[in-house]
Amino acid sequence: MSNLNIFKKNADYLLLGLVLLLAIFSITMIGSTHISTGFFARDTIVQSGAYVIGFLAVVIINMFHYSALKEQRRILYIVSIIFLFTVYIPFLGVEQFGSRAWINLGITTIQPSELVKILFVFIMASYFEEHRHDLYNFKGLLKAIIMAGPIIVIVLKEDLGSALVFCSIWLSMIFYVGVDLKALGKFFALFFLSIPLAYVFMAPYQKERIEAFLHPENLDLAGNYQVWQGKVAIGSGGFWGKGLFNGTQKELDFIPVQTSDFIFSVTIEELGFLGGIVLLAIFMMLLFRCTRILRFSQDIYGGLIVAGFIGMFLFQIFENIAMNMGIMPVTGITLPFLSYGGSSVLSSMIAIGIILNVGVHNKGIKF
Repeated sequence: MSNLNIFKKNADYLLLGLVLLLAIFSITMIGSTHISTGFFARDTIVQSGAYVIGFLAVVIINMFHYSALKEQRRILYIVSIIFLFTVYIPFLGVEQFGSRAWINLGITTIQPSELVKILFVFIMASYFEEHRHDLYNFKGLLKAIIMAGPIIVIVLKEDLGSALVFCSIWLSMIFYVGVDLKALGKFFALFFLSIPLAYVFMAPYQKERIEAFLHPENLDLAGNYQVWQGKVAIGSGGFWGKGLFNGTQKELDFIPVQTSDFIFSVTIEELGFLGGIVLLAIFMMLLFRCTRILRFSQDIYGGLIVAGFIGMFLFQIFENIAMNMGIMPVTGITLPFLSYGGSSVLSSMIAIGIILNVGVHNKGIKF
């Protein structure tokens, strides 16, 4: 039986259905931010196109076995480093929102770190499976840190939020494969001790965001005004919301980066607390289905891959929503599946395709 036939027979169609719901949610809310000039604005069309490509990617991914890249760790590592450095190529790399983390392809821009997240999961899954017995001592854990370090440091230089996502992927995989708690405690001690050093090397805009989070009452600090407006929008939505396409904070352009970073604020203003609960329920069900595939995974490599992507989704969902509510710093992390951005949508859809791939190739899994 071909891989594609296995996919058709055993795919988690409920998980695919949840992703489709989020796609409809995303396109509707992005269209809402442009309702005064026309629902089908460029952003709406680009997001729709990204989802079409994304669902096609899910099918293509499932024509292969998820272990196809298992022995290519070193190649993937080199490709990841090279791809991340493309943002520094003159006339190719561009700066947006204070960080140089995008490359300009003419018709659109791509954020390399979004796609490198996928490669990073494969790299670390291969490494952790091979060295899983070494993680029960601090030396082995330190080697795992050194393995992931160069990629995370490069991403940190470009974008703090993305670097935190990479860290969440790494931690999720560590907890899944198993680690000595004493060794992990030493790691966290080392991590917290290194924060002052890391702060020194942060870009000015990154320091400004941290400073703003520590002093939320100062609206002159970068990011605080945006967060304040986001919270006003969330509060003004009430229980039922102002109605789809009727958001005033959005329409008067008070909410910043409406289609991306603060899409959650737009959603709550128009659909209210009830709409927020529905959205969170969809996210929770999606994570539950992914966790179900993880639980039934029969090999460590496949399980590590799914664990990495769960960590990625979970942190991004938490950080973006918390950022909109002012309880986490503004980091520019997108809300998976909902925020505008071809790179973000495509990386999320590729992750879903790979998770489904792990699920359909493990016997005994029943949906």
